[in-house]
Amino acid sequence: MRNSMPSTYLGRMNGMVLLGVIVAYFVALIVIARVTGKNADNDSFFLGNRQSPWYVVAFGMIGASLSGVTFVSVPGWVDGSQFSYMQMVLGYLAGYLVIGTVLLPLYYRLQLTSIYTYLKDRLGVYSYKTGAWFFILSRVIGASFRLYLVALVLNDFVFKALDIEVPFVATVVLTIALIWLYTNRGGIKTIIWTDTLQTLFMLVAAVITLVGIASAMDLDFAGIFTAVADGPHSQIFFFDDPSSGQYFPKRFIAGAFIAIAMTGLDQDMMQKNLSCRSLKDAQKNMFWFSIVLVFVNLIFLALGSLLYQFADLNDLAFTGDALFPAIALGDYLPPVVGIFFILGLIAAAYSSADSALTALTTSFCVDILGQDTNNPEARKTRNMVHIGMSVALLLVISLFRIIDNPSVISQVFTVASYTYGPLLGLYAYGLYTKWSVQDKWVPFVCIIAPFLGFLLTQMSVALWDWKISFELLPINGLFAFIGLVLIRRKVEKSTLKTQS
Repeated sequence: MRNSMPSTYLGRMNGMVLLGVIVAYFVALIVIARVTGKNADNDSFFLGNRQSPWYVVAFGMIGASLSGVTFVSVPGWVDGSQFSYMQMVLGYLAGYLVIGTVLLPLYYRLQLTSIYTYLKDRLGVYSYKTGAWFFILSRVIGASFRLYLVALVLNDFVFKALDIEVPFVATVVLTIALIWLYTNRGGIKTIIWTDTLQTLFMLVAAVITLVGIASAMDLDFAGIFTAVADGPHSQIFFFDDPSSGQYFPKRFIAGAFIAIAMTGLDQDMMQKNLSCRSLKDAQKNMFWFSIVLVFVNLIFLALGSLLYQFADLNDLAFTGDALFPAIALGDYLPPVVGIFFILGLIAAAYSSADSALTALTTSFCVDILGQDTNNPEARKTRNMVHIGMSVALLLVISLFRIIDNPSVISQVFTVASYTYGPLLGLYAYGLYTKWSVQDKWVPFVCIIAPFLGFLLTQMSVALWDWKISFELLPINGLFAFIGLVLIRRKVEKSTLKTQS
């Protein structure tokens, strides 16, 4: 990723302005943390005292779901896939419907702090620990990669514009320390509000870039709509080629399962929902969040269409992930666009990484250590785990730096299809069958399932001329489900009554 970063024309003066804006931004986050973290206890850290306003949670979740990678990548995808990503976004709506009507009622009825506790009651301790470890693995990798991007931005643009040489490790330590500083006291209670601010900055950055591009192309609001609609990238639905990764049924079904697995079965995203005052509030949050997310993705895709049209008009060769930063940070648009681009990227990355750190701490304390969150003594352990998870992120980011290969690092998010697949299989088995399992065999099933998925991706093109893309996650979930069926055992009716 570092090698694909474009050069910037942000000079020392603009670098000072940018640094000042970033400092002011983090001061605002710390102030919010001080206010929301006052008199915070374990219940505040893990569940926000179940007093979070649903509309604040819904807005903040937009930023958490659209990471810094998405902030850059969605506009860059437009050239190769047009607006086909919207097929997946429509699938998200179906997935969010399942979350709101099936999973949230379950979590609230059981009064869960960690959603993986359900697996212990339904299938057993080994299933429970397996689900928690798969979540921890996937979130450590995902959050590390997002923070890696932020560290690169600070090193390659902010410090370079100021002629300051800062070791990359020092930048990473600073980046993680800032997150730790504003999350260590209030946890999810603080993040509900900081994510709202960060979502706002991310959307403002996208809109300012959109306006800047439109102004440079002499387009008014109606002109923007016409240019996008009549442009070469506006096709949304694809029904022609079933083997294509853009084929509508594949994208839609994959989107639904991705939403269920990576939101509904993710402690990070569900912890925000569980902080709402009631089940009805949490369901309203999911409903409005899903609707707004459709329009936000349309904004980013429209931005991508205009960026490519702008590049064509100016004979620029940038494509993919380099397109948005190259134009925003080059000498093509006013410097304010570049400043807000970097601020928006930082906001997008932090809004997902900060909640990930809190969710990792929650899962490790509750699921791995088995702590009673109502015990005041648990706060000391929680603080130590919070620091430990911060160190884990530092180590993984350092590993990314050593690899320093864009083609390798860009594949990191494929890991999500392998780590969330077993979670999908575990919950599907628990919710839609009446069997128990031979619990000690569950970890082996959940490890073997992704390997089978990997083998299938290698064989499918050669055998059937079928390229597996986003549907890999439900396929891995299906392999896990089949494996659980193979190790099933009957359960007593009296036990089933407590689970239904």
